[in-house]
Amino acid sequence: MIRNEAEYKEAVERLLSEKERLHSHRKSLADQGLKKSQIKAVMDPMLSFHQQLVEEVDCYERLKRGELDELFNLKDIGTLLIKGRIARNLSQRELAVKLGVSETQVSRDERNEYHGVTLDRAARILKVLGIGLLINPQMERQEDSVVA
Repeated sequence: MIRNEAEYKEAVERLLSEKERLHSHRKSLADQGLKKSQIKAVMDPMLSFHQQLVEEVDCYERLKRGELDELFNLKDIGTLLIKGRIARNLSQRELAVKLGVSETQVSRDERNEYHGVTLDRAARILKVLGIGLLINPQMERQEDSVVA
């Protein structure tokens, strides 16, 4: 997941160079006389990585436009907190100041995707970000939900 402008710029640059490298590699394989199926077998893992990076860049750009995804369970609260910061156009430093913690703390929390964050702390961050949660009691049970 891309978490800041520096990572975003690096990813965009990597995409551009990777696109050229993929094209060159495909041509090289064809020039070696490999069949289309063989070229596909060699290229698929590289294309998969490239596509993942494209999706991460696209996700970051949507977040920068303020588009947040829905949260379906609390397991994903850490990702929501990171995406919320990005969607609110706050740097890690700015969020740290608003929370009264160090930038290092926010950076570390985001690297760990807020693993183990308490509900009180998550609620405080959501409040600072101006993000509310809507509970839908009519939602059908998920396979991974706990049944009493």
